[in-house]
Amino acid sequence: MRNISLLGSTGSIGKQTLEVAAANPEKMQIKAIVAHKSDELLEQQIKAFNPDIAVLTDEAAAARLLKRYQGKTEILAGEEGLLAAATYSGADTVLASMVGYAGLRPTLAAIECGKDIALANKETLVAAGSIVMKAVADKGVSLTPVDSEHSAIFQSLRGGRENEVKRLIITASGGPFRGYKRSQLESVTLAQCLKHPNWSMGKKITVDSSTLANKGLEVIEAHWLFNMPYEKISVVVHPQSVVHSAVEFCDGSVIAQLGEPDMRLPIQYALSYPERYDCAFEQLDFMKHGTLTFEEPDTEAFPSLKIAVECGKAGGTLPCAFNAANEEAVYAFLDDKIKYLDIPYITAKVTEAHKCIAQPTIEDIERTDSEARTMANELIAKL
Repeated sequence: MRNISLLGSTGSIGKQTLEVAAANPEKMQIKAIVAHKSDELLEQQIKAFNPDIAVLTDEAAAARLLKRYQGKTEILAGEEGLLAAATYSGADTVLASMVGYAGLRPTLAAIECGKDIALANKETLVAAGSIVMKAVADKGVSLTPVDSEHSAIFQSLRGGRENEVKRLIITASGGPFRGYKRSQLESVTLAQCLKHPNWSMGKKITVDSSTLANKGLEVIEAHWLFNMPYEKISVVVHPQSVVHSAVEFCDGSVIAQLGEPDMRLPIQYALSYPERYDCAFEQLDFMKHGTLTFEEPDTEAFPSLKIAVECGKAGGTLPCAFNAANEEAVYAFLDDKIKYLDIPYITAKVTEAHKCIAQPTIEDIERTDSEARTMANELIAKL
């Protein structure tokens, strides 16, 4: 039985994790759930799963829920409540699906308490990969990827030894603007961005998918997860999103993981590993999908991928600066404060100006995050 603390229960990954738990009631129990301010949805989740702890990080939302809730679940609030859920003694596994940099602190706290981690928050490793992976090794816990691409690589790597790996191949759908030239991207709208052709995701990650920033973050995450040099990680655009990623071995063999574009499958695998549970969701129909195609990503039209990978190769605090600037730029775009092409402009300017610290402490990471956000918002105000 997996006893799970779910950080980010009202987001896309969180809701699908609860579907996985509901499909496997004899194998998984939800012991703690955390949301930001969706108190009504969290209340519904409490009624459905009866967790020991439920947290709203927004104090006002927690106060609203406390006024009307009369059940047995303990309702907590704020940063203190978040850390309580991440370190809860009744859970052995923490599924970290909070959006962005906010997932770093609770994930580190969970690791320090000896929790196994199912990681759906790539920004945690992007911002502080060296610190997180050292903590994982020091505490002897497992860190299993939830992202479909990293889950695919994780599964494919079982087909050979580490010293036999030639290359990790991360697939990208190309998003809603695949094939667009830079001039065509000048006038794209938020509504167009949010119409992803294959995946149903939160707004922030959907915009990241459209700019290919998400693939850059995934390259950095893969570097840390699989201890792989950047020279051995490549990105291939695969519009059908059936091949979720692959591993090429030294003898020329390529092992790939295929499946429906359904996040419940990698979520379930991350929580069942090293076992595989019976499939409770849609299975892949080769005849339905027909032709599968692959192409090179266009980093001229979509420079965010190139910027992120260059930051990853430079290392230190630079990936954290990229992540912070990208988050602020994406949220500004979501709020209609900047244009679509301003997103990579802002990340480029912030990362170019950043003074990199090669071997950062957690305090260096936090300072970098704050400074990069400040600079990004100064740029946003001028646009």
